[in-house]
Formats: sequence, C-alpha cells, structure tokens
Amino acid sequence: MQQFKVQQVPEDRILVGQLRSAYGLNGWFWVYSNTTPISNIFDYLPWYLQVEGDWYLVHVKRWKPQGKGIVASLKEFDDRTSAERLIGAEIWISKSNLPALTEDEYYWNDLKGLTVMGYSASGEVIVLGHIHDLFETGANDVMIVHADQNSIDDQERLIPWHRDIVEQVDLNARTIHLDWRSDY
Repeated sequence: MQQFKVQQVPEDRILVGQLRSAYGLNGWFWVYSNTTPISNIFDYLPWYLQVEGDWYLVHVKRWKPQGKGIVASLKEFDDRTSAERLIGAEIWISKSNLPALTEDEYYWNDLKGLTVMGYSASGEVIVLGHIHDLFETGANDVMIVHADQNSIDDQERLIPWHRDIVEQVDLNARTIHLDWRSDY
C-alpha cells in the first residue's frame, strides 16, 4: 500500500463515499456513495482514500450495480487481502472534478455550516442556527438547522428547501436568508 500513499491531497476535497467491505476474492469493494444517483461517484475520479490518517490515490478499474448497491475494483488492489486493509476508508475527491452549476444551484456540501437567517414573530431578522445537514423527500429537499450560540433559541428546525422560502444564499458570507419565522 505504501506505493499508493500520497503526501499532497487537494485542499478543495470533499467526502463522497466510503469503502464498506470486501466483495468476492479479487479485490472488489462494496461502495457507499453520497452522490445522487449513487453511480455518480464514478464520474469523479481519481479518488483519494483516507485510511487511519494516511492518504492514498486510487483509480477505479471496474464497477457495477449489485443488488441495491454498487461494487468496484481498484487498479491498485487485486486481491481480497489487500482490499480488506481498506475497509472503512473514506472516499474523497477534488471539488474541481464536479460539474459546474448554474445560478441558484448549490452542492449540499457548500450549504452545510451556513448561518441561517430568518425572522422573529415581529419581523426582525434573526439567526435561526446553521445548516447541519440536508436530506431528500419526495417533494423537496429539507435543511436540518441546528441551534448555535448565536441562535434566537435552542430549537432544531427542519425547513424545506423551496424557492418560496430561500430568499438569498451568500456562500462568501456563509449565510442563507430564509422567509421563515422563528415561531413556525
């Protein structure tokens, strides 16, 4: 594994998945993907694997759907023994490998941590917390907003991502302004 170890990893790296377990005898892995659809993880190559604080640059040789998941083999590893050493490795990519977005489109990774601004019952601009995570529903995505030291209260909020609610996203200022009152 030492020959695949790297010292420099991209500063703009983002987490896109994990190698969950070995699959078969020829160095294949079950791959957990944070992308939608899950097969998009193979569009963002090469991968940087983080294993116990060390980084490895790897290349996907083959992949295929398997049941409800996906499995892949890496050019650098061709047997189950070497694959088992990578179980649990996080899969990172350079953000520059992602497709460019149009105006008013955002990667979830860019939204996490943004300070969420809303309105008090009297209409004052207030801090509701920060975006902790997002998840999909059938109708729209939902922001999980956690309270922090600047929040109006200590409430966790689930707020729909909808054009009628999201007023402004400022990635440079790390804020998002919503048409959302604290008493909703």
